[in-house]
Amino acid sequence: MQQLIRENTKIMSPRLLPEMKLHLAQDDVPLYRMGEDELDALGIGTPYWAFAWAGGQALGRYILDNPKVVRGRKVLDFGAGSGMVAIAAAMAGAFDVIANDIDPVAADAMQMNADLNDVFLDIVTEDVIGRISKDYEVILVGDVFYDQQIADLVLPWLKELKAKGREILIGDPGRFYLPNMGLERIARYAGETTGLMEDTDLRNAGVWRLAE
Repeated sequence: MQQLIRENTKIMSPRLLPEMKLHLAQDDVPLYRMGEDELDALGIGTPYWAFAWAGGQALGRYILDNPKVVRGRKVLDFGAGSGMVAIAAAMAGAFDVIANDIDPVAADAMQMNADLNDVFLDIVTEDVIGRISKDYEVILVGDVFYDQQIADLVLPWLKELKAKGREILIGDPGRFYLPNMGLERIARYAGETTGLMEDTDLRNAGVWRLAE
């Protein structure tokens, strides 16, 4: 699978994160142009891990600009995809970074991207929704609220984590399904994505903190 990732991505820096390099799909490599049937034939699903989503870029930028948010703390990057936000947390001095995504191909991509940036991530592919673990103090959520179903599933869990004293930071380009109740916007950025996976190439991405 790592060979497939190498053959279908290019090593590039996300626009908002020039200090980081990731294996990303571009419009002149095969993975970018594949349909669902072709992806299924390769044994992979939609390759969310191959794109530097705008909300994740914004969240990663915020962490690198405000390292005290994660420095010396245990961090969970939920729905980590490429591992971009988790890598930013590690670069900012987090004590331990758990990068979570249920896609096993994403786990391979995250490991490759962590190696590119000379950081260590604790990568897990278990479904952690609903779990209140002592293994993390800060939860980072980049580009998760892409439909109502996932929003309804994730938000109650995040609120429960917040009630237990965890800090919750969310990066999102202002999608319709981003829950607004109890959210405080703390930063705004302009981040590029690709037309393949979003309905525009440029989204105004922001960072929100889940309030009490």
